[in-house]
Amino acid sequence: MKLIILLVSTILNLHSFELDEVRSNYNVFVSDKELCMETITVLKKLKDNSAIHLGYLGGLQTIWANHVMSPFTKLETFKAGKKNIELAIKSEPENVELRFIRLSVQKNAPSFLGYRSNIESDKNFILKNFKNINSEKLKILIYNFFKNVNMLTKEEYNFIS
Repeated sequence: MKLIILLVSTILNLHSFELDEVRSNYNVFVSDKELCMETITVLKKLKDNSAIHLGYLGGLQTIWANHVMSPFTKLETFKAGKKNIELAIKSEPENVELRFIRLSVQKNAPSFLGYRSNIESDKNFILKNFKNINSEKLKILIYNFFKNVNMLTKEEYNFIS
């Protein structure tokens, strides 16, 4: 029965999928394994192959790596997510949201994975373009991220406040 409800929910979500839902839950995916997997499933089934959807798919795949047990699966899942993020950014290099997704992944990725080279450039790009972001949910997500990771100077923090 639970599987049927999940499948129906997933099908309905395909039709009513909103980026704001993913933005609102982005921090929740780390602790909610079921929601993370359901959202990955929805993103994979979407007909919209936009760079934003690919970027969030990649971001969620890197988060999903935390939920799996096998070290091999963790690494493969993380690599798949990293690849999707980089493909999305290659497609739209000036997209602030994609740069944020990459920054959030790189900032939280263990250093041994070697995926930390864009932290400073993405941070600066986001700060430079923060005022141009139209989505209030995205602004709040970015603001809270910076607040939680404590990577801004007082002046930079005031700039986005």
